[in-house]
Amino acid sequence: MATKIRPERVGQEIQAAVADMLIRGDLHDPRIGYITITGVKVSPDLRVARIYYSMIGTEEEKAKTQAGLDAAKGYVRREVTSKVKLRVSPEVFFTFDGSLEEGDKIERLIKEVKAKEGW
Repeated sequence: MATKIRPERVGQEIQAAVADMLIRGDLHDPRIGYITITGVKVSPDLRVARIYYSMIGTEEEKAKTQAGLDAAKGYVRREVTSKVKLRVSPEVFFTFDGSLEEGDKIERLIKEVKAKEGW
């Protein structure tokens, strides 16, 4: 059971480390907009970390942010390894998390139905 819990704990530590880097402004790439780290999934062998982020903006801004994050992967990997104290440096991938947009879309549709039906 401990093998299933460890990747979750490491993911939480990586999420905190990356969020701290963003707060301190360590990522100086102007392409990276205002993002929120929504979660981190780590492989069972702790060799791959997929960092999920969310942001509000146009598709062009999202593409620029993704390019900036991809360019900063090496730096993020090095910093995460030093802060989380892992034996193996996990390969880092940034993935856009569209769940907030989907939730907003569903909420708007529900409000629209309520207004039409007179609830």
